[in-house]
Parts: sequence; structure tokens; C-alpha cells
Amino acid sequence: MTTRFAKRMEVLKASEIREILKVTQRPEVISFAGGLPAPELFPVKTLAAATQKVFEEDGMRGLQYSTTEGHPPLRRKIAERMRSTWEAHVTPEQVLITSGSQQGLDLTGKLLLDEGDVVLCESPSYLGALSAWNVMRPRWVEVATDDDGMDPSSLEEKLRAFPNTKAIYVIPNFQNPSGRTWSLERRRRFMEVVERHDAWVVEDNPYGELRFEGTPIPSLKSLDRKGRVIALGTFSKVFCPGLRIAWVAGEAQVIEKLVILKQGADLQTSTLGQLQVNRYLEENDLDADIARILPVYRERRDAMLAALDAEMPPGVRWTRPQGGLFLWMTLPDGLNARVLLDECVRQNVAFVPGGAFFPNGGHENTLRLNYSNMPVDRIREGVRRLAAALAKEMERAGSFEEVPATP
Repeated sequence: MTTRFAKRMEVLKASEIREILKVTQRPEVISFAGGLPAPELFPVKTLAAATQKVFEEDGMRGLQYSTTEGHPPLRRKIAERMRSTWEAHVTPEQVLITSGSQQGLDLTGKLLLDEGDVVLCESPSYLGALSAWNVMRPRWVEVATDDDGMDPSSLEEKLRAFPNTKAIYVIPNFQNPSGRTWSLERRRRFMEVVERHDAWVVEDNPYGELRFEGTPIPSLKSLDRKGRVIALGTFSKVFCPGLRIAWVAGEAQVIEKLVILKQGADLQTSTLGQLQVNRYLEENDLDADIARILPVYRERRDAMLAALDAEMPPGVRWTRPQGGLFLWMTLPDGLNARVLLDECVRQNVAFVPGGAFFPNGGHENTLRLNYSNMPVDRIREGVRRLAAALAKEMERAGSFEEVPATP
């Protein structure tokens, strides 16, 4: 019997990261592959206490269906937090609770895109967004990106070349996968360019509060004068990813349409999960929790950077993020990170090859490293194994010398 699936399945692939994570389940493997927060930092006891109170005082409501928009007190707290940390003036009515940011991406893609629509993105861009939006079969156009963010001149050029661009997807803070953060000047110039054109901006900000150094930079949403920025936020990276509590913030017409789409997807985000987070925020200081997390992640980032400085052969370059969970490595031209991964897995260390983060392919000499979910001693050993495997590949490729690397 012939199995017939929808045509969209022809362009969809399993997440490369998820496939790699299957390998990393072995305890002997040092994994720099996942974007996982450190579980030892989860507030297990305080969340358990908050959950107990939810069941004692509001258990029946916590186990019942609820509204699609989300728990009103939690929406108010998110709006307040966006004002204080994003510098964005958002009302509770402009907030929709979603089941993780991945659902926010899925819903915004369905809201904005038809087949063949042009989407601009950073180069590289977040693999999860590419996967979510590929269902709509858009045309991806990569915009030149450097350490300060998306290049405004390149953005203007692409918007003129593709005047019907429907959406621009960006992660301005500690970007996944590169770890880069946009400067304030780049953000202002980006919004100036966007305001001259008729495209939506989807600002994804899961890592913005994980800043180790420097001062916070206003969000694109805070600079939005025409209501064209749709903002995605989440508690996953600063609190507990397993609860899958995130949100989308946008203008009233945007939220109204997203609510309709969410009703067709899952009706609502977990009532119990929303009540758990809301009670936790009422009785605990999330900023204090984040302040407790930051020194641990900073130490792990510093350990990885120091190990890379000490172990990596010439011709290899990497970013130096000021926060977040990732850094980005570029190998000498001619090397393939997927081939390197095979050798690394044999040496019980793993990462994510960078090619998957480019919607139009290429850049196979890049890779992403995560430092948040490994203790310092394992980071050092993992980098040592990675460097040994890389030296072996470079020797085999005849590139054991300083070779210009593709950015």
C-alpha cells in the first residue's frame, strides 16, 4: 500500500540537534550539543512549595480547562516584566501564553506566511525557527551578520531586492547559535530600515536576561513605533524548561489572530503550569534566582574560552559571548564539522555542526558549542577531546597551519 503524506513533509526533516542528543544520552559522552539549562540550578524545593499551595488553594481550577489567552494574573506579571527587562510597554491584553517559545514560532509562522513568502533572517539563524517555519514553505533570504548584529546596509539591500518581504526573524540577544548580541546602534538602525518597509519583525528573546557582563540593551520591541514587532519570550532558560511556559506579545490584532490559531493547536497552555509559575513569581524573587544562575554560567563560559585558547590549533576562530548559552566556532576552509563530529563521537564528545543553522546551506566548516550544562572539569576535558579530534582532521586535510576561515 502506498503511504501518502502532505507535500509539506517533503521539506521537513528531523531536528539535527535532537538526533545528536540521542547519542549524548550515554553517560561517558561530554555533550556541548544541547541548549540545556543546568538542572542542578532549578528551584526544585521552592517550586514544590508553590505547587503544593496551588493544589491546596486552587487545585480544582489547576486541573480544569482554562482560557486560550492564558491566566490573567500571569499575563499581568509578564507585561510588567517586559516593561522592566525589555523596556517595552506592553499591556496584559497584548500577551498570549504559549506552550514554549517553539509554539510561539509555530503560531507566528502560521499567522504571517504563505508558501513562497520571503523571510529575512540572520546568517546563521536559529534551527528551531527554520524548522517551525519551513512547514509554510517560505523563501529564506539570509542577511549579512557580524559581531554587532544584522548589517543594516545588507538589510536595506535585501528589502529593496525583495520588496514583498513578509517577515524578518531575529534573536538580538546572545543569539542561538552564534552567541552574538546586537549593539544599540544596530538595533536603532535596524528599526529605521524596517519602518521604511512593510515587513513584520519577529524578535525572539529567550536569553536576554542571561547577561554576564556589560549593560542590558533595549529590545527591538521597545523601539517599535509602528506596532510591527512581534516579541517572543519564555521562562525556559531562566526558570524551568519542563513547564513549557512562554509568551507572545504584540498588537491587539496580532494577539486576536494568534488566539484563533492556538485554539486549533492545543486550546490552551497547561492551566496547572501557569498557576505554578504565577504562584512562584508571587512568593519568590525571580531576579534573585537569575542572579544565582549567572555566576555559574559565567564560570562555565570562561572555562570554555580558556580551554579553547589553550587547546585549539591555529586557524580556528570562535565568538566570545557576553551571556547566553552558546558560542560559535569557525574551522579553516575545507574542513567539514559533520565529518569532525563523527570523530568526536568516537572520542565521546559532541557538538552541533553549524551547517544546519543556515537555511540555504553551506558553511559546513562551522559548529555550535554549549557551555551551560557541563561542570568546569568536564568542559576542559571535552575541549581537550574536541581539539585532539580537530587536530587529527586538520592533519588529514593538510590544513595544519593558519588558513583563512570563512566567517
